[in-house]
Amino acid sequence: MHVVATAGHVDHGKSTLVRALTGMEPDRWAEERRRGMTIDLGFAWTTLPSGSTVAFVDVPGHERFVPNMLAGVGPVPAVLFVVAADEGWMPQSAEHLEALHALNVRHGLLAVTRSDLMDPELAREEALEHLAGSTLGRLPAVCVSGATGAGLDELRVALSELIAGLPAPDVEADIRLWVDRAFTIRGAGTVVTGTLAGGTLHVGDELELTPGGRRVRVRGLQSLGAPVESAPAVARVAVNLRGVPREAVRRGDALLTPAAWLATRTVDVRLSTGSAAELPRHAVLHVGAAAVPTRVRPLGLDTARLGLAQPLPLRIGDRALLRDPGARSIAAGVTVLDVRPPALRRRGASAARAAELATFHGVADGHAELRRRGLMRSDELVAMGARVPAEAVAVGGWLVDAALLVHRSDRLAAAVAEHAAENPLEPGMPLEVARQVTEMPDARLIELLLGSRLTLIQGRVHIAGPVSGLPDALRSAIAALRAELAQRPFAAPEAHRLAELGLGAKQLAAAVRAGELLKIANGVYLAPGADDDAIERLRDLPTPFTLSQARQALDTTRRVTVPIMELLARRGISRQLPDGTHELV
Repeated sequence: MHVVATAGHVDHGKSTLVRALTGMEPDRWAEERRRGMTIDLGFAWTTLPSGSTVAFVDVPGHERFVPNMLAGVGPVPAVLFVVAADEGWMPQSAEHLEALHALNVRHGLLAVTRSDLMDPELAREEALEHLAGSTLGRLPAVCVSGATGAGLDELRVALSELIAGLPAPDVEADIRLWVDRAFTIRGAGTVVTGTLAGGTLHVGDELELTPGGRRVRVRGLQSLGAPVESAPAVARVAVNLRGVPREAVRRGDALLTPAAWLATRTVDVRLSTGSAAELPRHAVLHVGAAAVPTRVRPLGLDTARLGLAQPLPLRIGDRALLRDPGARSIAAGVTVLDVRPPALRRRGASAARAAELATFHGVADGHAELRRRGLMRSDELVAMGARVPAEAVAVGGWLVDAALLVHRSDRLAAAVAEHAAENPLEPGMPLEVARQVTEMPDARLIELLLGSRLTLIQGRVHIAGPVSGLPDALRSAIAALRAELAQRPFAAPEAHRLAELGLGAKQLAAAVRAGELLKIANGVYLAPGADDDAIERLRDLPTPFTLSQARQALDTTRRVTVPIMELLARRGISRQLPDGTHELV
């Protein structure tokens, strides 16, 4: 299937022409038929002489309903522009063309209707002149009459040629279906319609309904009025959603491939025409079928930052329109440059950002994005619409640019050296401290910064090479303590004696890490191997033995004996019996 939108001034015969081509009634609602104009979006389809199927999105032409026109034009790749021979180019013709130009629509066909009422050549030449100055360029033109049928066969051939030249859709793309209608069908429940521009929908698919992120299931699909099991792009589809109340869906919502899109409230954009300084400060952003109030902040001559009233699933390169609701005119077409822009907090940040945006091309480039950001999640890069560059360094779902690694590796090496100088008793910088110093979001990324200068041992980052020994003053204090323990191995020094020796908490911890002392409990330190010596002495006691007998065997106090017995019990070497005595296992 191929999808073509109609465009043109009110009452120039768009719906009549679609009806003549398809034999279907595009004006579906009673209000539309009563008033004789398309207020909402109408749909009809037909098979062309080439055998291809074309579906028409018949959009309203009345100025009051231009937002509905934008909802119809936005997601489709080609347009059938209609001008009446008896009236020629009109105000809404110009506004529709302005929208098409701003959206960068490049494929189309001109149909001059009511050719039975007046010679169509003047209207045809006038319309072609206007169209030539837009992205549509010089279009093929066919003069027709919906009333008499004249020119319809020629128009069908021209439509066949038009759709034959359309770019092939990406049927493997992530789903983003903008909802342009939502209603309830008795016995089926909530149904939404839209134009599927990329990807393939299947019955049973799980999708994400945004805004809100609600997970929904495709209960059924219709395309061209018939049930289908799958629908590849490009296609007009009706999607029956399981378990979703009608009030939970509205025009401008989107059905998405789960976890594949970034919802954003702030985007940086480039204008297709005009000056950013002339934009209204408050506008409506039209993208797909969505229309969202937007705050506009000019940055450069043709760049601006948009603050959206609600999050939208956007990607780099998306085309959209800014419309001034007060002036009832299109303010500008925009191309999305960045969906995760940096905050602008410092003086001069706007000018610096404008200079940076001047280098952006509106194309999702994974290498350029990673180079600019230095560090990002791989799934976020893909959700922006870019590919992960082959040369990117990846750890734990993170991507890191090589230049950032060099910079932060230098920062870490300097910080570790400073830490070692200020904390000679600590064996390296704790990993979490290293993560904070380097502003890395994940501790696993620290390994990328080690290089040949640093090493990671037991959760601490060291300067590479032999681990430095204990300071001389500390070694002297330990030697004095060990000499005293050699006389009475289990006579752990009291706190005052440790203080006299200059052995505070940090010094004792360093001595234990270096294997120079054995920590039995808080405040109880013995020489290495004292635990094994205790076991040998206790084995000489009758079994079971009392705590008092153990104390006497070890020639120490209860302060030391109790934690020794607890240590041996934790190791499974001894156990305490119900009567309070002990035995070795």
